Amino acid sequence: MTSLAPTHTDQDSIRRALGVPDDFDAVEETERRIGFLADYLRSTGATGYVLGISGGLDSTVAGRLASLACSQTGTTFTAMRLPYGVQHDEDDAADAVRFIEPTRTRTVDIKPAVDGLFGESGLADLDPERADFVKGNVKARQRMVAQYTVAGAEGSLVIGTDQAAEAVMGFFTKYGDGACDVAPLLGLTKSRVREIARHLGAPQHLVEKVPTADLEDLRPGLPDEEAYGVTYAEIDAYLVGEDVGDEARTIIETAYRATAHKRALPPGPEDV
Repeated sequence: MTSLAPTHTDQDSIRRALGVPDDFDAVEETERRIGFLADYLRSTGATGYVLGISGGLDSTVAGRLASLACSQTGTTFTAMRLPYGVQHDEDDAADAVRFIEPTRTRTVDIKPAVDGLFGESGLADLDPERADFVKGNVKARQRMVAQYTVAGAEGSLVIGTDQAAEAVMGFFTKYGDGACDVAPLLGLTKSRVREIARHLGAPQHLVEKVPTADLEDLRPGLPDEEAYGVTYAEIDAYLVGEDVGDEARTIIETAYRATAHKRALPPGPEDV
């Protein structure tokens, strides 16, 4: 029987599983990750990359890395705007797109598809808070459907924005923002993503922006840290091997165990 949970939940084993290095240099990591994206395009023969740009830090950095890689390879980077109706921080998203300098930008309003699917699913009697949570995941998955639709038409690959801090907490939607072809931010803590953003010259207000998934209608703009019950500073300290308080350690390791299924392939009969 194969378990999806880690056999050891100690700090070092989790750090290794998520690929968090001991040493970090923003300049070197920026070049290494751009080079990785460029080489991957050459090896696959894809026409470029596609990524949804939210106006948050992670998609801003991943988008700029991808844009630079596409410039090096003479391929196309498509930035997608994927609002649910009207996005409250649309100005930030516009600033991010200008900074990224994509080859082209496409906008798809996911609201009609999300509302249509949710409405046709017969969930009208669902508890309002549960319904809001489920609908939030539908939004995340619909955004990925839109990105793969464009990528399929263009012969491109979809970029993911997952980094180590979100990975350890399982803070992504399975088959939503957790689905992608390539993930250039893997192994980076949130603070290290910020360092790369500063090196790239990202606008300061985007670098320091409070992270939020912003998927739930009942809790719009809910900060990630409020949802976690632990701060990014504590998560990052844990991931680089520093001491953290017992409460923070328990929250992080409990979240890691509970979300193991999100970081694993679906189990088969041999896993039962």
